Amino acid sequence: MPVGDSRRRCVGRIVLVLTLALSCATSLHAQEKSTGDCVPSFPFKESWWGADAAYSIPLLDGRSVWIFGDTLYGDRRVVEASDPRMVRNSIGISTCSDSGWKLEYVIRHGDKGQPQDFFQAQHKSTWYWALDGFLYKDDLWVTLLCVRSSPKTTSAAMGFETCGTDLAKISGLENDPQRWSVKYFPLVPDGVHAYPSATAVVEGEYVYIFALLEADSRPMLMTRIPLHGLDAPAEHLQYLSKNGSWKAGLKPADAMHVMKHGNTEMTVRYHPLLKEWVAVLNYPNLFSDKIVTRTSPQITGPWSADKVVYRIPELQKSYAGYDKDTFCYAAKEHPEFRRPGSLLITYACNTMNVQKITTELDIYFPKVVRVPFP
Repeated sequence: MPVGDSRRRCVGRIVLVLTLALSCATSLHAQEKSTGDCVPSFPFKESWWGADAAYSIPLLDGRSVWIFGDTLYGDRRVVEASDPRMVRNSIGISTCSDSGWKLEYVIRHGDKGQPQDFFQAQHKSTWYWALDGFLYKDDLWVTLLCVRSSPKTTSAAMGFETCGTDLAKISGLENDPQRWSVKYFPLVPDGVHAYPSATAVVEGEYVYIFALLEADSRPMLMTRIPLHGLDAPAEHLQYLSKNGSWKAGLKPADAMHVMKHGNTEMTVRYHPLLKEWVAVLNYPNLFSDKIVTRTSPQITGPWSADKVVYRIPELQKSYAGYDKDTFCYAAKEHPEFRRPGSLLITYACNTMNVQKITTELDIYFPKVVRVPFP
């Protein structure tokens, strides 16, 4: 989720009771030095001054690629009028070794050295929220949600609107990330108001991509693309219909609501020991302090009711740095850092008063928490 105009984006098998989750959850401040157990951290360095989103995709060589949203850069945080100095997306490359956690930020540079979006918008006056990704063969694929300014929208939309979904194919992962080749493929055009992008998972011969329906209770819909059809994803896209069959394309009015309420950002990942899929997301309310999980034996559902696994301290009035303008979002799981009996989750906090990001350096970067999970 962004800052500035885009900063305001609106955002059973768990047996632990809420009090246990609150008392046992180990908060890991994102600016602390990580230890040898490879706990992620996100320090300000290399001209990187904060970002959100923070999906992670593990590569076969042990690295993880991190996908960041609106990324502040420079020698400090800068806001001119209501516009922060930022690029709309960036990435990071993390490694784990005997010496612990290491993360290198990557802000793409143009021919003249100027910072630019890692994923370049394909339509005038738009930008990308780069979200989840997956590996297929030797390439990394990333879902790209098209966004544009819309000052005439309702107060709930807060100055932006979505305008479609594309896929990015990133090749040459063995090279310097500045030299990675990015190719763009249209997926769902503007006007559908349900754009596959929130989270993506490879299962069998398909990649399954969840889509938030921007209407009613904002449920989650399910789409999939056969892996052999990724180079023409729009032609091969399918959706899960209300009668349980898979149909070509995407027709939201006929699509099954696999989750009653959803979010623009979330993760769905498989837990082999549980033999279940686990969804991690913020409770679908902008100022809620809840991070919840849902579980299902199948990726298509049925999904369990929400179970609260963590309450975000920054949103508690008893918190030392509590600010009524702060909101938190972008909760997601990172299974490559999982330990038995727990989940590793990141989330981000932002402010409704954009000028505060220049002075409140404890917000607007991924924060890390490990929470108990059976």
